[in-house]
Amino acid sequence: MNAALPSNDAHGQRRLASLDVVRGVAVLGILLLNIVSFGLPEAAYLNPRAYGGWHGADLAAWLVNFIVFDGKMRGLFSFLFGASLLLVAERAEASGQSAATVHYRRMAWLLGFGLAHLWLVWHGDILTHYALVGMLAFGLRDLPTHRLVTLGALLIGVSVFFFAAVPIAVHQGQGLAALNRTMGMPPAAEIAREIALYRSGYMSILPARWAEHATTPLPMLWFYGPETLAYMLFGMAALRSGMLRGEWPRARYRRWLRICWGVALPAYVALALYVILAQFGLFSLALGSWTLTAPLRPPMIAGWICLILLLARPGGALTERLAAAGRMAFTNYLLTSLICTTLFYGYGLGWFGQLSRWQLYPVVFAVWALILSWSKPWLARFRFGPFEWLWRSLARGQWQRLRGPASV
Repeated sequence: MNAALPSNDAHGQRRLASLDVVRGVAVLGILLLNIVSFGLPEAAYLNPRAYGGWHGADLAAWLVNFIVFDGKMRGLFSFLFGASLLLVAERAEASGQSAATVHYRRMAWLLGFGLAHLWLVWHGDILTHYALVGMLAFGLRDLPTHRLVTLGALLIGVSVFFFAAVPIAVHQGQGLAALNRTMGMPPAAEIAREIALYRSGYMSILPARWAEHATTPLPMLWFYGPETLAYMLFGMAALRSGMLRGEWPRARYRRWLRICWGVALPAYVALALYVILAQFGLFSLALGSWTLTAPLRPPMIAGWICLILLLARPGGALTERLAAAGRMAFTNYLLTSLICTTLFYGYGLGWFGQLSRWQLYPVVFAVWALILSWSKPWLARFRFGPFEWLWRSLARGQWQRLRGPASV
């Protein structure tokens, strides 16, 4: 993919078009999963029996997402976060700046954005987690490529060990009330309370979100941190190897896609069938949807990178719009939260709990259309997306010039 080679942007830095395109796909794709959290009760995210329908089109929506998208889009973001971390550090060192100072300023402000997003807008924030894990990942950036991959694989093993505690707890009958709330079949009264809450006003939702999620980043760091750190290390390795730079021969991308998806896709199909045949029982979800998917996600994510870079046509209209969406991924991620909470929560249109699972996806496609339609024209007039500009200005301690086109 020749378009993936670095290009000079309007503010003197070199960008990788391949990273922007992959990031654009990720920012669109992650909404396929997040929309369930925006529009349905919490347990429905993993368990379609909990709410939103589990037959026909609703089951098909769950099945496609489970096999192809769930965890993979988040993983793409994590790979790209690690790659970008490495690029920013390298550019800082090349310009004579302290890479550590630049990095930790960026992470500190990202943490601030993430906490504001988590506490004030939506409980599904990922920015806080990325900021905390990114602080840890920085110290590992100088490892050789093969050690990045080896350490990442070991961390995936640690994640599987942590995740295995969930089906073990179910088997032993421990913590069933909490697990039913998140992946099982909560009592109808609890579902009704959650729906009533999110159909209420902002000043009712805000204290409830604070009460439940004030300290969420800490247990999330412990439980998901090893997996996320592994993905960031894999992203650094993918950048150094030329994979994320779009520098591999097309035959190599095709070979990796065949190998990665040839192994992982059939395994995902088998797990999906197991969970469906078990009628989404709590143990089947804990084992088949939660634990056994962890070692399958990295090859699925690598396959996604290969597929995107194989399909992206240099100079194509869709490729350019995806790249623009990726350059503004921070803004577009926050924009989807603002749009979707307005649509689904009571201080907006109050659609929470009113749509079945498959009916959520026209909303997704409409948001996609908005992101793809506005990102490229914005970057034709401005050097950064709005939140990218604010983040950059705060991290550098001075307001950055905004007007003027970004690179094409």
